[in-house]
Amino acid sequence: MTTTAPKYIDAKSLSRISRLEVRARLLVEGFLTGQHRSPYHGVAIEFAGHREYVAGDELKHIDWRVWSKTDRLYIKQYEEETNLGCQLLVDASRSMKYGDQSQPAWSKFDHAATAAAALAYLLNQQHDAVGLVTFDTKIGRQLPASAHPAQLRRLLHELEQVVPDDQTDVSSLFLDLATTINRRGIVAFFSDLFVDRDTLRECFRRFRGRKQEVIVLHVLHADELTFPFEDTTLFRDLEQSRELQTNPRSLRRAYLDVFQGYLAEVQKLCGAEGIDYVRLNTAEPLDAALAAYLSLRSRLRKRM
Repeated sequence: MTTTAPKYIDAKSLSRISRLEVRARLLVEGFLTGQHRSPYHGVAIEFAGHREYVAGDELKHIDWRVWSKTDRLYIKQYEEETNLGCQLLVDASRSMKYGDQSQPAWSKFDHAATAAAALAYLLNQQHDAVGLVTFDTKIGRQLPASAHPAQLRRLLHELEQVVPDDQTDVSSLFLDLATTINRRGIVAFFSDLFVDRDTLRECFRRFRGRKQEVIVLHVLHADELTFPFEDTTLFRDLEQSRELQTNPRSLRRAYLDVFQGYLAEVQKLCGAEGIDYVRLNTAEPLDAALAAYLSLRSRLRKRM
């Protein structure tokens, strides 16, 4: 018996689709829809209390011990049912604009926004609460988590309005991000994480201190990972507006060593803080990366 490898959608195909809603649906349908259980269910569940049974409630949630003592039906409620949601934090700093003039035009922000839209689509289809925060040097668009059927359309509309075009340094904002989310739940970061590692660590600890589960989706352009430049090239710093014209071949080895060291530091930091980490390379099919991550996450949760 032979199996057919899944057909994944590359950035070139996605870049031709202007609407985030269509991109998200293409990515999710076919390998995520139809799942009976969200990969986020069962995370950090704690008993919260009881409420009286009403017609239509599932019998499996009745607390029969309470019934045996009171002769009344009560439903067990958990923290997940009362507080848990997923907040998508999307980096809109200027460095996320890199790649928008390439062929095909597909920037890190396009990749991040599309990944966020896909997760929002999934969560909305499963009636899970999802919200949005975009940021650069300040908080941009903010949408509290909700499971309302209209939430997905609102969230996608907000994402489509974002243009990462400011000269930014997100370091000063990272430590304040935790204060923007009051509800306990899941926080999913979509960012290139070009921030001081001590600041990043403290940011993650603040979220963890608020009982948030943090997921890092590290969005990087293929150029940053491979440094493919050959001829004399003019490099522009998108954050500080500085320029350097040089022969890239003389820099490649040193650059790759430094960059790999940076990646190792970020992954080690996430591991030490108990944070899920997944790298999103703009040159790789986005749905393949998300499918692999969600499959891994599902397997890990089953072991717990």
